[in-house]
Amino acid sequence: MIGNHQNVLGIIPARYNSSRLTGKPLLPIENKPMIQHVFEKTKKILEHVVVATDDKRIFDCVNQFGGNVVMTKSEHQTGTDRCLEAFLIWTKNNVINPSVILNIQGDEPMLCEEHLLKVIDCFKDSSTTMASLALQLTKKDQLQPGMVYLTQDHSENALYFSRNPIPFLPEHEFKNWTQHHNYLQHIGLYGFTPKALERFCALKKSQLEIKENLEQLRWLENGQKIRIATTNQKTHPVDTLDDLTKVRALFSSKGE
Repeated sequence: MIGNHQNVLGIIPARYNSSRLTGKPLLPIENKPMIQHVFEKTKKILEHVVVATDDKRIFDCVNQFGGNVVMTKSEHQTGTDRCLEAFLIWTKNNVINPSVILNIQGDEPMLCEEHLLKVIDCFKDSSTTMASLALQLTKKDQLQPGMVYLTQDHSENALYFSRNPIPFLPEHEFKNWTQHHNYLQHIGLYGFTPKALERFCALKKSQLEIKENLEQLRWLENGQKIRIATTNQKTHPVDTLDDLTKVRALFSSKGE
């Protein structure tokens, strides 16, 4: 059904007023704005990609480099809400109705193509309604409170997400936890069926979502499943100026 990915729509939410790094999507990396890198990496895999923004500067930038972009409302509380509006706008102007919608972070200029493919592959199982991605940490990796971790069941569905490393291993020193358990760190890439996206956005914020400040917990707390794909390919999101400096150095060293 989605082997050629023609029925997959990639949506990249992009806000200008980021709390830690204002104007983040427009910041240059190797002579291109960050949002252009994300768009072009996504286009290598998907035929249908659109940036969803609420800012004219980002809208004009995407138009200038020849990308698809839609203007959305400014009051959306989450990128997922913005994705839904962008999807509804897109379907009015396009004949193809996607069977899978990917919510792709606009601050991942080093987006790995494998990440997209792994999440798409989750939907080969017709029972999958929502999917996401996890990085398989190694024994050499150090856990960092504040990053997002998750646990999953034997069917590769998420059990819980937390901003603290889970599970808790009281019998071992914290610095050695990865030597005693295969930890999974969440990568914020999501896939939805259209119905699941609409239902997700229609649900009220849940208690666990509010406590952890993780919107995916809303789906779990309402008894739904999130299929998890795993990868060994690390991600390099840009959240701060320090992150941006590191990513620029990585681009320069790789000659991208």
